[in-house]
Amino acid sequence: MNRLFATIVASALTFACGHTAFAQQNPLVGTWTIVSVNDERADGSKMPLFGPEPQGMLIFDAEGRYSLQLCSSGRPKFAAKNRAKATAEEYRSAVVGCNPHWGRYTVDEASKTITFKIDHALFANWENTEQKRSFTLANGELKYHVPNPDTAGANPVVIWKRAP
Repeated sequence: MNRLFATIVASALTFACGHTAFAQQNPLVGTWTIVSVNDERADGSKMPLFGPEPQGMLIFDAEGRYSLQLCSSGRPKFAAKNRAKATAEEYRSAVVGCNPHWGRYTVDEASKTITFKIDHALFANWENTEQKRSFTLANGELKYHVPNPDTAGANPVVIWKRAP
């Protein structure tokens, strides 16, 4: 009985310590809230891509899963109060005004990159794709650049802060 108990305790401690060590090696683990999402132009100007007060949350777990939700604030409500009965403009506003996606991620500390392995996304073209972002961490903020080869001159920069 004592041997079985000791084995169970040792196994639990090994798992807990290993889990904690993995989480400590990954500085992104945790919950983040959006600060800004701007298209930064070559001339130094910035254009907010989700309005002046974007809303969003990004969660990285210690097992390599993530969930990202990003929306414009002040999106109009659907007049019919039923998402299946919206107008074309209401649908457009909802789709253009939000960018949720989730899946798995990896972090390469040496190259300071995050790779999102997107399982599902509102923009279905992103599903089953991988997207790499260069990032920096400073003063409790995570900043990454979104490569955008389809739009010349568009260089989205996303800044998150650790949730309290």
